[in-house]
Amino acid sequence: MGIIIKPLVTEKMTAMTDKLNRFGFIVRPEANKLEIKKEVEAFYNVTVISVNTVKYSGKNKSRYTKAGIINGRTNAYKKAIVALKEGDTIDFYSNI
Repeated sequence: MGIIIKPLVTEKMTAMTDKLNRFGFIVRPEANKLEIKKEVEAFYNVTVISVNTVKYSGKNKSRYTKAGIINGRTNAYKKAIVALKEGDTIDFYSNI
């Protein structure tokens, strides 16, 4: 199974892509930087300069409804921010 779960397409990541040529991905929590680099290079055919990772823990959430208080938890995930070589780019919208 792959290490990359999905690309991260948010307003903040789009601004970072335009300025710094960095792309974000949600990856498996057990993946390390070398595995992430190898998979991005193989899948998108680009040259990766650096990989930064951030682990997010799940947060407790609650809301009030007619039925009472509903408690839940958001998912924990790992985010990888990948810097590409100058001139390389990834187009997430090419196959739509």
